[in-house]
Amino acid sequence: MVEGAIDRVLFSEKDIAEKVEELGKQITKDYKGKDLLLVCVLKGGILFMSDLSKKIDLPLKMDFIAVSSYGDSTVSSGVVKILKDLDTSIEGKDVLIVEDIIDSGLTLKYLLGNLKTRKPASLKVCTLLDKPKRRTVDLTPEYCGFSIENHFVVGYGLDFMQMFRNVPYVFIPKQEYVDKMQSS
Repeated sequence: MVEGAIDRVLFSEKDIAEKVEELGKQITKDYKGKDLLLVCVLKGGILFMSDLSKKIDLPLKMDFIAVSSYGDSTVSSGVVKILKDLDTSIEGKDVLIVEDIIDSGLTLKYLLGNLKTRKPASLKVCTLLDKPKRRTVDLTPEYCGFSIENHFVVGYGLDFMQMFRNVPYVFIPKQEYVDKMQSS
């Protein structure tokens, strides 16, 4: 089923593993001696955070937040809803938001604004994928796996209509596949 949906693979499982290891080493260096809390943006960030956390050689805590601005569409609506809030206080903690992809930046800008009001010691962003040409707000992640062109991508946590999150690589789906699924 997956093969028929693939236009081309952007990042292989090996590419992702190498980048995650590199990011983990940098985060380990930057957060040494700090009270690090990883905040995963669900659902897309779960695979990335799971792998990234294993490459961070520090004691850390994890929490999860779920926001939505896509629904079943391939582009963000810009209307952000918090579907699941954090379970713990972030006051005084060094918070690193772990995101699957930054597109327009509207969702992340909203999330950063919301979390800043909770008085963390620091608040930074780590994203697997970044689409800087799609950005409509002034926002640059402190940690970025890959910068990509304006492609709709799925796999490794990123979905299309809740499918393909379990694929261990990132790919561009065939447009005819996307069109067929959206019309079903």
